Amino acid sequence: MKECNQCGKCCENYSDGGLSASKSEIEFWEIFRPDIYKFVSGGKIWINPDTDKQIERCPWLRQLPNQGKYVCDIYYDRPDDCKYYPVTIEQMIKDECEMLEAQDLAGPKKAQGDLDRLMTDSRPPFG
Repeated sequence: MKECNQCGKCCENYSDGGLSASKSEIEFWEIFRPDIYKFVSGGKIWINPDTDKQIERCPWLRQLPNQGKYVCDIYYDRPDDCKYYPVTIEQMIKDECEMLEAQDLAGPKKAQGDLDRLMTDSRPPFG
């Protein structure tokens, strides 16, 4: 499995309503990050504050000029859904994650173990 190359596919795939935030995350944003909180409505995230409609692309995803890479402008305060991604090899395959290599596809159980070890600092263990 390769390291993340910041292709942005995961952010683009899930930012249009596929993400959620916990009550405690939303409360944190309300108090400490009103810039993030303004994109929360009715417990849902990435809602346009002007139209109250779901935003199709995460407002915090920014492409680096001339690099083809993306960065998250709220990386340290992003939702747990973002921190925990990817959870399963199947999810990565579906999302066409560029971290996957041929051996990961040939041995998904081993790849899942590798992924779980790689993500130990980011999320609770899967399963």
